[in-house]
Amino acid sequence: MKAFSGFPAKMSFTPVPNAFINNLLPQIDDIGELKVTLHVIEALYAKKGFPQYVAFSELAANASLISNFKEREVPADGLKEALQKAVARQTILELETDKGALYLLNTEANRQAAGKIKSGVIKIKGIAAAETAAVNIPEDINVFGLYEENIGMLTPMVAEELKDIIKIFPEDWIADAIKEAVKQNARKLSYIVAILERWAKEGRSDGAYRRDIQKDDPQKYTGGKYGRYVQR
Repeated sequence: MKAFSGFPAKMSFTPVPNAFINNLLPQIDDIGELKVTLHVIEALYAKKGFPQYVAFSELAANASLISNFKEREVPADGLKEALQKAVARQTILELETDKGALYLLNTEANRQAAGKIKSGVIKIKGIAAAETAAVNIPEDINVFGLYEENIGMLTPMVAEELKDIIKIFPEDWIADAIKEAVKQNARKLSYIVAILERWAKEGRSDGAYRRDIQKDDPQKYTGGKYGRYVQR
């Protein structure tokens, strides 16, 4: 065994969910499954936007990952087998497309997203969904009713904007964002969208931002990419 020279003074980190360490790790007895799961988590952490996914082709091109299967005549076959074990355990979701398999972390938001990709509601540029594995689509949430009850009148323009937002974000995220906007007394569609954008970029922790939202000024979310929602 070659001794490790130690970690450098400056290095990057990849967050690993506590649920993986405490619940899944004790159950995984296949080293290939363990390694591929950690690599998928690392790859997904580097992704931007929503939903975050990694393609099989990306994983197969990862020299560090594929080296774990070099004893196989075709290393990619070993990678596929390890991925299938992680999919069977439902640690990750597999989405079959015309350009090969895509993998997502098995979260409620990603289960909804995978279902929408499969049904064609969410479009991934250059990719058409074929079949999903281990995806359960929950009952729809009445986003329009929640908006009208808590934010304001549901005009035809607002309804169309909400339809666009539903195509991008999971309904439960939108419902939670509406609740957060009410809590912060920032009853504007621009603020709701800003919450969703923040969650998509930074992730969620117990339904809240990673940073304390109460310290944020609601007005700063009324510009930028979704500036057309300002004063809505």
